[in-house]
Amino acid sequence: MRICGIKLTHDGAIALVEDGRLVFCIEQEKRDNNPRYQTIDNLDAVVAALAEHGLKPRDVDQFVIDGWDGEDESQFQVLSGVAPLTLKGAPYVERHAEGLLDCLDGSGLILDDWAFPYKSYAHVTGHVTSAYCTSPFAKAGQPAFCLVWDGCIFPRLYYVDGQDARFLECLFPVIGQAYAAAGHYFGPYRKASKGGWDLGIAGKLMAYIALGSVDEDIVAVFQELYDERFAADTDLASRYRANINNAESSLAAVHDFFDASVLRLEAKSPEDVLASFHVFLERLVVHEMTMALQRHSFPGSHNLCVAGGCGLNIKWNSALRETGLFEDVWVPPFPNDSGSAIGAACSAMVAQQGFVPLEWSVYGGPTLKTGDVPPGWEATPCNMSELATILASNKPVVFLAGRAELGPRALGGRSILAAATSPKMKDFLNEVKFREHFRPVAPICLEDRAPDIFSPGTPDPYMLFDHQTRMEWRDKIPAVVHLDGSARLQTISRNSQHKVAELLVEYEKLTGIPLLCNTSANYHGRGFFPDAAAACEWGRIEHIWCDGLLLTKTQAIHQKSVASAFTGR
Repeated sequence: MRICGIKLTHDGAIALVEDGRLVFCIEQEKRDNNPRYQTIDNLDAVVAALAEHGLKPRDVDQFVIDGWDGEDESQFQVLSGVAPLTLKGAPYVERHAEGLLDCLDGSGLILDDWAFPYKSYAHVTGHVTSAYCTSPFAKAGQPAFCLVWDGCIFPRLYYVDGQDARFLECLFPVIGQAYAAAGHYFGPYRKASKGGWDLGIAGKLMAYIALGSVDEDIVAVFQELYDERFAADTDLASRYRANINNAESSLAAVHDFFDASVLRLEAKSPEDVLASFHVFLERLVVHEMTMALQRHSFPGSHNLCVAGGCGLNIKWNSALRETGLFEDVWVPPFPNDSGSAIGAACSAMVAQQGFVPLEWSVYGGPTLKTGDVPPGWEATPCNMSELATILASNKPVVFLAGRAELGPRALGGRSILAAATSPKMKDFLNEVKFREHFRPVAPICLEDRAPDIFSPGTPDPYMLFDHQTRMEWRDKIPAVVHLDGSARLQTISRNSQHKVAELLVEYEKLTGIPLLCNTSANYHGRGFFPDAAAACEWGRIEHIWCDGLLLTKTQAIHQKSVASAFTGR
């Protein structure tokens, strides 16, 4: 049984599941240096993705389109070739508490001049099914709670048990976009026009808050305004909660909330305001989850899956894990909409078979494109020992290996790697990537060594929890230590078959240090490099390793060399 899941809106993607195995997930932003959050505007992208894997649309048994904005149904305007189409889809949220697996049956999905029927499940359904089916709980046949918190919905708590999933409650009345919206009012991303959705700012704010401190007086202001405008029985709060299915109305209420906040907090530093707002929401998540579990008692293991865009907040994930409420907390590497095509396919799989596990690998994205070495670069074979020597000499390397990672974070397949031993390396990497000075650079570390260097240092293969760098290591690896001592750690087993693990083992032999800096290899504002040629054209790092070949810049191309960056010239 082949199921093709399609996410048409932002973070557009095509995923294929065959007999319970994820064959591929192609996110549009990872093709051709496309912009981040790229949509699918033409269904030819689906035909192309299938063709790359030797398939035609007629080889697919079922197509599934992810649902979107709308209370009863959604609508999509797309092209098939040059022909415009209007497709109907399921709504954003299931229509009733027991309707998570209800679907809309559609027709007229035209692919390669053939018309196909399709199904569509609610957008949140895909979040629940992708999170649970990829989890260790599905493999073990264990039940789990599932928290879904997206930009335009309140945090929704579900319970998944074998063949069934049920909605339990909304934890509290704050849409996920409130976190990013705070950045429109305080700090470096403040802007005059407060409308619209900013998909990139939340992660930047999570880094920026390390510059500030929590001020309990500020937290109290946010608590008071939350009660008055969102949670209480006031007319203002009641209208807000009643209009939750209207995304623009909900966002307008959030902006009104921050307008009132500015009047109360204009004398406070923006760093402290944003740090305090983060903690206000974190405490709200923890408190309301604690209360919800008291209201909903189920036998067996208490596990938690986290999905939706807010699942990328590593500090909230860690706070939930540290409560002790759950035996284990699982966050897939694609909790945001980058996993929605997988979720659409999983929804159809679950409708047929129940909540069975999905066989998958995080390296299930596009394969590297092949091409000639561009002018100005020379190619030579390079093994991992030789590459480790280059890295040990304080020279960063663009590292391109195998298939791309799923989700928004570089995990060694489309990475820039560098030694973490120089405090200047973080500044250099931020500079070449046009990132703000306060942005952290993540460490990728051999899993068995991570507890020695980080707390807790537990396995974290997808960079989705917060870790503190142990004091005795902070001066040894300054490039990966954030301003608050934390690190967005990725761990990988030294027995992994992925080339980045082999490289880390060789680097550890050479230096005694089992980790490297790891940041994404991409143009600013674009998805991962699809091939070595794109990295060469970018040209801001002079060494590129691509599946066994080292490409080295032989002439100056646009940017100063790494050597001059470290000598201060």
